Amino acid sequence: MTMEINNTDLSEKIPPSDETDLSGSGAFDDSKLVKLNGIISQGLNPYPYKFEKNEDICEILNKFEDFEENEGLSVRTAGRLYNIRKHGKMIFADLGDQTGRIQVLVRKGNLPDEEFETFKNLVDTGDIIGVQGGIFRTKRGEDSISVSEFILLSKSLCALPEKFHGLKDVETRYRKRYLDLIVNAEKREIFVMRSKLISEIRRFLAEREFLEFETPVLQNVYGGANARPFTTFHNCLGQTLFLRIAPELYLKRLVVGGYEKVFEIAKNFRNEDIDTTHNPEFTMIEVYEAYRDYNDMMDLTEGMVSELVFKLTGGYEVKMGENTINLRSPWRRISMEDALKEYAGLDVFAHSIEELKKIAIENRIVDYEKAKSHGEFLALFFEGLVEDKLINPTFIYDFPVENSPLAKNHREKEGFVERFELFLNGWELANGYSELNDPLEQEKRFEDQDKKRKLGDLEAQTIDYDFITALGYGLPPTGGMGLGIDRLTMILAGLESIKEVILFPQMKRED
Repeated sequence: MTMEINNTDLSEKIPPSDETDLSGSGAFDDSKLVKLNGIISQGLNPYPYKFEKNEDICEILNKFEDFEENEGLSVRTAGRLYNIRKHGKMIFADLGDQTGRIQVLVRKGNLPDEEFETFKNLVDTGDIIGVQGGIFRTKRGEDSISVSEFILLSKSLCALPEKFHGLKDVETRYRKRYLDLIVNAEKREIFVMRSKLISEIRRFLAEREFLEFETPVLQNVYGGANARPFTTFHNCLGQTLFLRIAPELYLKRLVVGGYEKVFEIAKNFRNEDIDTTHNPEFTMIEVYEAYRDYNDMMDLTEGMVSELVFKLTGGYEVKMGENTINLRSPWRRISMEDALKEYAGLDVFAHSIEELKKIAIENRIVDYEKAKSHGEFLALFFEGLVEDKLINPTFIYDFPVENSPLAKNHREKEGFVERFELFLNGWELANGYSELNDPLEQEKRFEDQDKKRKLGDLEAQTIDYDFITALGYGLPPTGGMGLGIDRLTMILAGLESIKEVILFPQMKRED
C-alpha cells in the first residue's frame, strides 16, 4: 500500500496514544473506529491533504473503447469504495467518482504482503482512496483497474446503507442529502441536470443581450407577489426587514435606470405551506425587457423552455406519471374566461354573485366567501376547476384586475389586465405581464392591496412608495416574466415532488 503523504513530513504522522478519543458521535460505526485506530497505530495519516488525480473514471472507461491498443495502460484516479468482494488473495471493489464507477482489483503479489493485509483488514466500503494501476478486462468482460499502489484519502466512520436495498427512506434521503448522493447515483443526475438547466438559461438570455443582476434579499418593504414574508430584525439599523418574496420591484427599478434587458436567477422566500410543489425557499428567474408586452414575453418563455428541454433531454416529450407532455412549439394560448367555459362549462359573467356563491359551494371551492366580485370568482373557479386539467403547456392569459396589482390594464377588456400564466402538468410554471408603468394607477393598486392586508389578508402586498417614485421618473413599456426553476427541473426529470429537486429542502426540525 502506498501510504505516502504528498508534500508532508513526519510530523503529520499520527502516533498511537491511549489519550486519543475515538468515541466520536453516536452515528459512527464501532468497527470503523477500530480500523481507524489500526491505521493510526501504523503511524499513517488517514486524512492526507492532497492527491494528484490524473483522470476521472469516465475518462478511464472511454479508454476501453480501444482496449487492444490501451490494454495495461497505467491510470491514476480516486473515488469512494463500494461493494468490496474478498476472494482469498484477490479483492474486488467498485470505485466511484462524480462521473461513474469502475471495478478495481487488489491482488496479493501486486502489492507487498503487509500492504495487501492493510487493505484487506483496515480499508472498507465508504472509504475514499486513490489508486494507480493498469487497465484490463476480466474474463467476464468487466472493465477494471489492476491496482499497483493505493493511498487512503479519507477513512469513512459511518456505515453506508446495505448494498441491495440502498437508501429508500424518503425522509432520511431529504435530511441527509449527502448520503442520498453517495449511494443513489441516479439522484446525483437530477442535480447535474438542474445545474446544466441554470447554465443553459444564462446562455439563452446572454445570447439575446440580457444582463444578469443581483438585487437585495433583505428588503425594507417586501413586494412583487402576493405572499406572506419571513420577518427578521437588523440590530444595527434597529429596524424590521423582510426576506424577499420576489426580485420584481428592484429589477423594474433597473429598467427605469436605463437597462433595457435584465434578469436575475433569484432565491425567494415565502412563508407558506409546504407540499409537493411548494418549498418556503425556492429558485426562480425573472426577466424584464423594455418596449415589449405580455405577448412578447409569452414568445420568449415558449422559445426558452422549448429549447432548454430539447438541449437537456434530446427531444420535446417528457414523462410525468401517466402523462406524456409534449413541449414542441407552438403551445396553446387561451384566455382565463374561455378556459373556464371550455373545461368547466361555466360563464361567471352570466351569473349573479349570489348564484356564484352557490356554485362554489356545490363544487367545494375553498375560500369562496373571500370573493366579492365576478373577477375574483373567475380566478377562484379557474384555480379550483381548470388548473389540474392543463397537462400540455398552455398559456392562460387575460386575468381579472383584482388579483394582479402589478400588471397593466388590458388595452381592450375593461376589468382585466394583460397577464399570463404558463401551466404544465396542472402546475403553474411561469407568470408574466405587460408591466404597469402608470405611477398613479400603481399607487391606487397598492392602496387597495394594503386595505386587504389590514383586513386580514396576510398575502396581500404592501405599499412600496419608493417604487412608486421610481415609476414617476418613467418606466418604458415593459414586458416581464418569472419562471420557477424548481418546477421546471421537476418536469425535465419527471418527478412529482419539489423536494426531489432541491438539494436541502426545508424539513421540520428533529428533536
